[in-house]
Order: sequence, then C-alpha cells, then structure tokens
Amino acid sequence: MGSGPPLSNAGSGSNRENGCSVSSQTTESASIDSYATNQTFAELGVDPKLVAVLTGQGITTAFPIQALTISDALAGRDVCGKAKTGSGKTLGFGLPMLQRIAATPGPVGPGPARPRGLVLLPTRELAVQVHEVLEPLGRALGLAVTAVYGGADIERQVKHLRKGSDVVIATPGRLIDLGDRGEVKVEGLDVLVLDEADRMADMGFMPQVEWVLRRIATRPHQTLLFSATLDGAIDRLVKRYLTDPVFHEVVSDTQTVSQMVHHFLNVHQMDRVKVAATICRSFDKTIVFCRTKRGADRLVEQLEKEGVRAAAIHGDLRQSQREKALADFSAEKLPVLVATDVAARGLHIDAVDCVMHYDPPEDHKAYLHRSGRTARAGSTGVVVSLLLWNQIIEAQVIMRRLALKRPIVEVFSNNPHLADLASWTPTMEESVL
Repeated sequence: MGSGPPLSNAGSGSNRENGCSVSSQTTESASIDSYATNQTFAELGVDPKLVAVLTGQGITTAFPIQALTISDALAGRDVCGKAKTGSGKTLGFGLPMLQRIAATPGPVGPGPARPRGLVLLPTRELAVQVHEVLEPLGRALGLAVTAVYGGADIERQVKHLRKGSDVVIATPGRLIDLGDRGEVKVEGLDVLVLDEADRMADMGFMPQVEWVLRRIATRPHQTLLFSATLDGAIDRLVKRYLTDPVFHEVVSDTQTVSQMVHHFLNVHQMDRVKVAATICRSFDKTIVFCRTKRGADRLVEQLEKEGVRAAAIHGDLRQSQREKALADFSAEKLPVLVATDVAARGLHIDAVDCVMHYDPPEDHKAYLHRSGRTARAGSTGVVVSLLLWNQIIEAQVIMRRLALKRPIVEVFSNNPHLADLASWTPTMEESVL
C-alpha cells in the first residue's frame, strides 16, 4: 500500500466541503486534529488551472481525505478512501480524475456518450451536488461534465450526452437505462469512481456497479472507491476488481458525535407534532427525519397547521420539487426540511442548526448519517430524538452502540427548555427510566 503526503496539525484557509476532526492512514497511522491541513492543492500536484478555480471559490487548503488521497490518485493508483459523508471526498476523487483525463484527451463527438470518467453514486441529490462541484473544474480544463439520474427527463439527459461528455456522473439505475438504450458506452473508461459505495450496497445497487466493472475488466483503468465502511460487499468488490489499491482512512465517528448536543425526549402521540413545531421554531434551519414518504408528507402538513413552514424531500417527489426544496432550505428561504433517509447521505448543506429524529433511525449507523447533517466542519449542532413509549428501547440500543449516556426525558410542548435545547443539560435523575 502507498502513503500520502505529510500532514500538519494546524489548518488554514477554507473549504466548502465539510471535513472530519481526526484523520489517519492505515499504512502510517498518521493523524491530525483539525478540519483543514496545511497542504495546499498546488503542493499536492493539482493543476494550476484547477487551483485557480478553487482559489476563486475560497478553497485554499486540503481537508484530510483530500490530502491523503490526491497524490496517490494522480499517480494512477487504485484508491480506497474510508471516510464519512461530508469529509470532502468530492474533491478527493474529482480533482485527480479530471486532471488525469485532461492530460490525455480523447475524442468527444456527437452520438452515444463514451466517457473517459464515470462517477457512480447512490442518490439524485448527491449526483446534482457532485456535478455542481466538478462542472466548473472540468470546464477549466476543457472537459464536458454531465450528470444523469432518475426522476429527471431522460430525453433531456440524452440530448446533453449526445453533445459529448468526458465525465458522466450517474446514479446506477439511470446509467443502466441509458446503457440499454445505447446512449452511454462505458467500455472506454479510464477512471471509475464509486462514491458512497456502502450506501449503494445498502440500496441494492451492487449488480449495477458490477455491470460497469465487468465491462472494463480487461481495459487498463483506475478505480477510486470511497465509502464509510470497507467490509462485507464492499470488501468483496475491492478484492475482486481493484488492483493493488492503497487504503486511506479518516476517522470521524467519535469526534462528530462529541460536537453535537444530543437530546432524547419522551413525547406523547397527541403532543408529538406540537413538540416538533416548538423545537423547529427555535432554530433557523432544521432537518426532520421520518421513516416513510407518507409520514414525511403528513408531517409537513401538520407543521404548516402549527405555523411552521416546511417542505418534504423523498423518492416519490419530482426531481424539480426536490431540488426546489433543497435550494430554498440551503438559501434560508425555508426553515424546515422534512426528509426520509434519502437525504441522510451525501447532502452538503451549510449551517444546519438542528437535526430531529421524528421517527427513530433503523440503527446507530443511520443515526450517525442523519445526525451528520449538523455539527459539520468543526461547528456544533443539536440532535434531538422524539420517542414514543414503544420506541425507547430502540433509542437505548443506539445510545449503547455509540457510547452515548444521555437521559431520556419526558417533555410536553409547553416545556420552556424546548426553546433553547442547545444550552439545556438534563440530568440522569430526570430520566423516565
């Protein structure tokens, strides 16, 4: 396995992608305790044209996963990057992919797209956000970057592809649809990126991922795989398809949890919506998670009746509706976003004050993924779980897995502490158990 560049404990500059507080590499056990390093992108070997674009965006120094992976990726190594959502992975794989493709340009003409770079990722929202990051960088190098994903007009996407695409950013299902129609040919790939690989495995996308890998198995190519975990299906994928990969890891669970204020509140069914509305009114930006699409839609209606403006985001909505909700929430035109777990991974939204688990997550990993929408890049945030009596055991299991010791406190919507959860510290004596 290879090794990345030396790191410094003191970070400077800014980066729009969020980072992790402790970084380590499996081959060296190097670590840092800040969200930025002293490594500039120029020092990592990034093309001056790309550095100029980043500088214009206020991005001057690399985050840990970027500092660890960029040099190896530029050298042509297969890379496995283990890091949580929001750690800065997009630039970690995007910069070397674009730079390597631009160094040996190939023909990009009309007809079916024959990209030289492909980014596979699990959700539409992540596809949109990765495209927003990489498109201006690709343009600086004369590369065409196109995003294709479900829920959007496929004919419009075909029209864009036929103009020529050096890099395609795709969700697996839409890529297969376009491949079956003969609109995308992946056999000429030089660089394949698998982003949020564990999430794709969880969503059942491994057959589509292997559909791509089988088509390029005999062609020399580079694979960059980024995932929060590297076990199970991901480990099998790495062993079968990657060539002598170098492994890099950014450790973030404990530090991310410690940056959050956690509350576990026992509420009553008839009062739960009012409790949620009271909490939402006390923050500028709140993401509320529900388990089902119908539950998310219903909660939006109920919050509106309580005078709280909210919008839903889930898989049954048109892509235009989802994009508008995200845009309004990001721009602080909308104070509350009610989401299913489709939004728990891959979304980079600045300054989310509070994450509310209106319905408990499936497990401790889902708790972390959801909660990771707040307390990003070293900031603090509030995470609150609303628990009915029959959900308390689920919450206790999650707390044990995360080594969280918090009281479960009974509250009603008129509780004054709900207006300032960030500074409320209930004691274990107040716990309902």
